[in-house]
Amino acid sequence: MLLITAFLFPMIAGPLAARLPDKTGTGRNFKYAGVMILTDILCVLAAFFGRPVDLFHMTEKAVFGFSLDNFGKIYLFMVIILYTAVCFYAFEYMKMEERPEMFFAFYFVSLGALIAICMSANLVTLYFCFELATLSSVPLVLHEMTKDAIAAGLKYLFYSIAGALMGLLAVFFVYYYAGSGEGFVLGGILDKGMVSGNEKVLLAVIFIGIIGFGTKAGMYPMHGWLPTAHPIAPAPASALLSGIIAKAGVVAIVRLIYYSVGTEILRGTWVQYAWMCLCMLTILMGSTCAFREKVMKKRLAYSTVSQISYILLGLSIMTEDGLRGGILHLMSHAVSKGCLFLVAGIFICKLGKRNVNELRGIGKQMPVTMWCYMLASLSLVGIPPMGGFTSKWAIAAASIGDGMGVLSFLPPVVLLISALLTAGYLFPIAVDAFFPGHDFDTSGLEKKEPTLLMTVPLIVLCVIALAVGLFGTRIAAFI
Repeated sequence: MLLITAFLFPMIAGPLAARLPDKTGTGRNFKYAGVMILTDILCVLAAFFGRPVDLFHMTEKAVFGFSLDNFGKIYLFMVIILYTAVCFYAFEYMKMEERPEMFFAFYFVSLGALIAICMSANLVTLYFCFELATLSSVPLVLHEMTKDAIAAGLKYLFYSIAGALMGLLAVFFVYYYAGSGEGFVLGGILDKGMVSGNEKVLLAVIFIGIIGFGTKAGMYPMHGWLPTAHPIAPAPASALLSGIIAKAGVVAIVRLIYYSVGTEILRGTWVQYAWMCLCMLTILMGSTCAFREKVMKKRLAYSTVSQISYILLGLSIMTEDGLRGGILHLMSHAVSKGCLFLVAGIFICKLGKRNVNELRGIGKQMPVTMWCYMLASLSLVGIPPMGGFTSKWAIAAASIGDGMGVLSFLPPVVLLISALLTAGYLFPIAVDAFFPGHDFDTSGLEKKEPTLLMTVPLIVLCVIALAVGLFGTRIAAFI
């Protein structure tokens, strides 16, 4: 029952802590911190000592159960790392927002839902937890309750429902053609005898499933919600949405393709080629839109559209090396983009600045914050020794070695073009921040570095991004 306790605890304890009366808010923050730390401990214990558990059978094949393998552990650790960093950061940031108790209540419910996704033992369980993660994260987008926030939240909800229904269609067909196995098995659980003669139908349905689950990951053509919802949410919510919640779609695709259908039936088919092309199109489109965007958080949102498709591109190669590269980029992007959204939140919270052209000279006021921004940007662009370099190198190498003709060489070219665009929309901000030019008067600027509650999470995320770069090979071996 350790696995179940790990995800139920924050879903129950978090809202309870939010409901407890506290006039100053300080006491409630201590309760939130306690819930977060206890959740971290439970997750670590579950990762090392948790045992599979089946709660009940919905049908003969569909079991609602939980277990934790190495892939689930990787995503689990990224979830608790980012949620812990954002939790302490939000103590300071949410002072400027109304109804912080509502934010933290849904924050912990969404945390529990994501932990449950990590621990889902089969597609049916994952689908239910996937939907719960969507429903519990919509209030994070709606938090400010302005007209724009409500519109963004509804757009996120409608896109997610449409994508989930497409994913559900794939789940139905996988279970119809499944053999006796009920849980995730690397290589798939399909009965080849039942599939024989029905390959065309199955391929079409699996492609629909990829598009459906890819909606959460912001993959074209179902990406429209992401650049609308992420900028309108409070900065802590934006960091979670971009850094880890959107990657629930990546987890669902990994479980569908690698652990349920199996790559053998898909490799070399139109499904693989179409998926790779959609990923590359999304990468270029997202990078181009980010390059042209002037609002800081919206620029980062378009960047997320591009960067998550790096992960999907690695997965679409359908080799072990591609899978490893994709997972490494999942890790490096989670901490790097989380850090950048938190930095953007500091600009809003402490200086009231939202546009990139307002950030000249800000490095003189917030040197620690801007150095964290710079390190996270280096990782996102893919400069060694940061994690983004290791993951992108792994994806490019996997692509070149996959023997698919032109599609073997297009991904590295697309990654290089996107890296140049990424540098173009991230690095000028840092240059203007530290070197505003002779015409910029810095005499009246005072240091306005935020409190440790905000700066320490940034530093921790940058250190982890560096660790992914330095120890990426060992992490890949563990995967």
